[in-house]
Amino acid sequence: MQPSSIQLDLKHIDPKATKSSAKPIFAGDTSDSIVLSTINAKYIHASLGLRYLYANLNELQAQCEIQEFVIQTRPIDIVEKILAAKPRIVGFGVYIWNIVETTNVVSLLKVIAPEITIVLGGPEVSYESQGQPIVETADYVLTGPADNSFYQLCRDILDDNAPEQKILQSKPVQLNDLAMPYEYYSDDDIKNRLLYVEASRGCPFKCEFCLSSLDTSSNPFELESFLGEMETLYQRGARNFKFIDRTFNLNIKTTMQIMQFFLDKMSDDLFLHFEVVPDHLPRKLKEMLTLFPPGSLQFEVGIQSFNVEVQANINRKQNNPKSKENLLWLRENTHAHIHADLIFGLPGETFETFRESFNELYKCRPHEIQLGILKRLKGSPIIRHTEAFDLRFNPLPPFNILSTDRVDFATMQLVNRFARYWDMLANSGRFKNAMPVLLDDNPFDNFFAIADWIFEQTGQTHQINLKRLFEMLSQATQSLFSDKHEALLAELEKDHAASKLKGQFNQLNLYLGQEKGAATTNKLMQRQQQHMS
Repeated sequence: MQPSSIQLDLKHIDPKATKSSAKPIFAGDTSDSIVLSTINAKYIHASLGLRYLYANLNELQAQCEIQEFVIQTRPIDIVEKILAAKPRIVGFGVYIWNIVETTNVVSLLKVIAPEITIVLGGPEVSYESQGQPIVETADYVLTGPADNSFYQLCRDILDDNAPEQKILQSKPVQLNDLAMPYEYYSDDDIKNRLLYVEASRGCPFKCEFCLSSLDTSSNPFELESFLGEMETLYQRGARNFKFIDRTFNLNIKTTMQIMQFFLDKMSDDLFLHFEVVPDHLPRKLKEMLTLFPPGSLQFEVGIQSFNVEVQANINRKQNNPKSKENLLWLRENTHAHIHADLIFGLPGETFETFRESFNELYKCRPHEIQLGILKRLKGSPIIRHTEAFDLRFNPLPPFNILSTDRVDFATMQLVNRFARYWDMLANSGRFKNAMPVLLDDNPFDNFFAIADWIFEQTGQTHQINLKRLFEMLSQATQSLFSDKHEALLAELEKDHAASKLKGQFNQLNLYLGQEKGAATTNKLMQRQQQHMS
């Protein structure tokens, strides 16, 4: 999920930017140029926040360039690319998922070119800034929405009027005064990437696990101007739009105007992603949603927990019966793809109450259930519960919960593995025929047993290929639910045919004790044999 306000929010990646420049790099040979950079995981997402900063640089825009990198890129290669631009100022967005890599890049930059001014921003350095190694290494930190403050800081630095204070609080921005960023999506972005857009910023809700709980309200952009920007993007060929509004269906009149705009332009390749409030779907909106064809809508629905005690602990207001009713209605009456979220480890949550929430959500039939583990986001109010509920968080990124007064570490690990296997087997959609047979009317316990069995056999939660997953699911069912095995095999064969995997289904090792084909080459000898051939 996106933050509700754009900070120094350099969120997404262009892998083309990871190629090393052929230009020589000379430390100390800098100009007045500015580099805006970020490290992220996937190329497909284009950074909206980074383009906001660029759009609002005014006369400095001509001397600024955007450089985006993938998280797998070596820090030293990132540094080489940045230094090739001979910048005087480099701005980095720092998030929970890239803090380690960005810290390494900043450290290298300060060794090789200490004269470069490094500016940090983003949620991970906007709160509890003091004492963080990356903050100590950098020159400045901009906290809060930096759309305007980044420009002002750059202007002061270039005018040799740099502030003495390291940590600078950004002033609130007036949305209608901002230059819009959408023209800075390139033709390549439009062709190959998911475009982030926002019709509003902020969130009126106070869920304490989320940084958006610090917002005072949800503020809309001027609708006519926003739709004008969407029209321009659409005319340029944009067809993939991801709205980062925290509560897209909060103002139903605005919601319907935006959806009608896209409905009027509907085509086979148009795709829209929204985050919606589950208990707020009035009749008129429902009627409009039924008009969208398959493959055009995805809704991200935050449930987090159906337990009323947990909801009260985290200050989450949610009409549970209405939320369930609406989820079922969406599933049965629209073509929208439903992605619903739960969080494990919340204050007051037990293994048993989480199981109940999962089973209740499963009955609502979302296409995907995203099982998140509570993380300690710096600045989030969840930390007020630390002592009362004995919340123990990982001191290292991603700062996930390790245990609480009601969930011990061993149980937390079991649920972590459950979440990982659920993503591979259920959320992937690759086993959509087999999963209902396996889960039946006891989804949590049945899948929990499967996940535990697979981990005992493999010791892995990553890098299990699809062929092996088919085999593991069959063998686990034979071992744990032998009465289901024959029915599961029939459905598993359908999933295998749909997967386009090479080889015949009956050639898989589907049964316990079934011998595998002998390996033709000792893997330990492969490297040596390459030299002998």
